[in-house]
Amino acid sequence: MAIRKSILIDGKNVLFKASAAVPRLYRLRFRRDIFKDFTALEQSVQENTSGITIDSLELFENIAYIMAKHADPDGVPENPDDWLENFNTFSIYEILPQLMDLWGLNIETQSESKKNIAHLTEK
Repeated sequence: MAIRKSILIDGKNVLFKASAAVPRLYRLRFRRDIFKDFTALEQSVQENTSGITIDSLELFENIAYIMAKHADPDGVPENPDDWLENFNTFSIYEILPQLMDLWGLNIETQSESKKNIAHLTEK
């Protein structure tokens, strides 16, 4: 089951979607593991009080792009750069916690589904 959330970015409501498809979409687009990247990004934000690194900023932009593209395949451009051009400002410190919450809810929902399936298949 997919979870959607609208987040206000630069005065625009942007829809994001988290589902089991996101890791695959991310891997196909960027040739990277979203789970590792989310972990690295979270650590980077927590450790760097003086500012976020360029690598971490790129991870954030890629994750945000995939989740937005997943929510609105026809409305979000095919290229992350073109999507980012729609915004004047894009604060990682405001948006990242909301995306992480959305991702966490998705993982929690999937875990509950697995528990229910295991319970139903027990004899």
